[in-house]
Amino acid sequence: MTMQSRMTESETDLLHGLRAAAERLPSPDAPDFADAFERFGNARVVLLGEATHGTHEFYAARAAITRRLIERHGFNIVAVEGDWPDIARIDAYVRCRAPRPRRGEPFLRFPTWMWRNEEVLALADWLRGHNAALPEDRRASMHGLDVYSLSESIHAVIAYLDAHDPDAAAEARQRYACLMPWQDEPQHYGRAVEHGTLRGCEDSVLAQLEGLLARRMEYMREDGEAFFDAEQNARIVRGAEQYYRAMYRGSAASWNLRDRHMFDTLLRLMAHREDARAVIWAHNSHIGNASATAMGWQGEFNIGELSRAAFGDEAVLIGFGTDRGTVAAASDWGADMRVMQVRPARDDSWEAAFRHTGIARSLTDWRGPRRKALGEMLSQTLLERAIGVVYRPGTERQSHYFEAVIADQFDAFVWFEETRAVTPLGHEKPHGAPETWPFGL
Repeated sequence: MTMQSRMTESETDLLHGLRAAAERLPSPDAPDFADAFERFGNARVVLLGEATHGTHEFYAARAAITRRLIERHGFNIVAVEGDWPDIARIDAYVRCRAPRPRRGEPFLRFPTWMWRNEEVLALADWLRGHNAALPEDRRASMHGLDVYSLSESIHAVIAYLDAHDPDAAAEARQRYACLMPWQDEPQHYGRAVEHGTLRGCEDSVLAQLEGLLARRMEYMREDGEAFFDAEQNARIVRGAEQYYRAMYRGSAASWNLRDRHMFDTLLRLMAHREDARAVIWAHNSHIGNASATAMGWQGEFNIGELSRAAFGDEAVLIGFGTDRGTVAAASDWGADMRVMQVRPARDDSWEAAFRHTGIARSLTDWRGPRRKALGEMLSQTLLERAIGVVYRPGTERQSHYFEAVIADQFDAFVWFEETRAVTPLGHEKPHGAPETWPFGL
């Protein structure tokens, strides 16, 4: 968008429409921040985005909305763009349970600051306090949706079987032996299989999942929650094996496999408990409807698109954006986290449209017939910024912008004109991992 003095008629109409519809918000750290989000309490699934993986306001706002949905509207699942075994450590804490056996410490794999930060710790403390007074079957839980935890999930399946079925544990070790040499650098496994220099392990990991499921009823009678965790970890091993092979077939294949896995995990979580209602935390690129973006136009789908198809109007997709400030990010994959300056958004972007309103913090909701005119204004194609764990200001247009029709991508949008970085818990310890697509999102 050009400067206001040189705006076209359509740009001026958009500016006036956004100003009229914007509902001003207090600071996300204020106790009344979540008041404006009461309207979403009737949904079954509320998807909360973020335009970066390292912004305090996004985490604080999502935490405040999540607390309100849990406390007043009966939401009982928080599902996030994180690894299942790592987030299980948080889940064990918030549901007042003993930690489960895991290989190594949680959140040591790059990018650790996404979940090892003060903002997530504060939410976990609140969840534990909220849950402490409730019966166990009514406690809100927290889960990771992602597919990357190959090594940790192998360990978790074997640890479960060691405790419940030692003979099956020995068989699991044999089946997973094919992947063991690659568990710390699974991308090398994928390359070797796709280039024809290694026979794949697909049959072995599928056989292990099927073996576990064949004794589902027996295992569930002994400990249903422990079996559910083991089953999910076995599914992750299978999904990860597929994902690391798909990485070498093109971006759409690996992206779709990952988001399909995350959505299927969400469905299993919701089927696992009575009266399930979920809050999802993930990047805008995952929770916005991909069919309304350049990602979808090149063949990619995501959690938001699948949720809209599955839940209809019972799914609410809320995007988040910012113009400038600071962000916790790395300059390259595996590099140390730094607090980096976020450049003001491009003039031809949705972020610029919200910046020109002059409103520092706002919620814009275009659902329903009363907002039809606003929805029509938002049905044009502009650029949208996506900063992942890697931020490259020098190549920002190529690295961090894509085209989007925001009216169809989201149901509502939360705007923070200026933002600051999250606060990590201690020094980062990146251990390397294959880059996700695009921009490490």
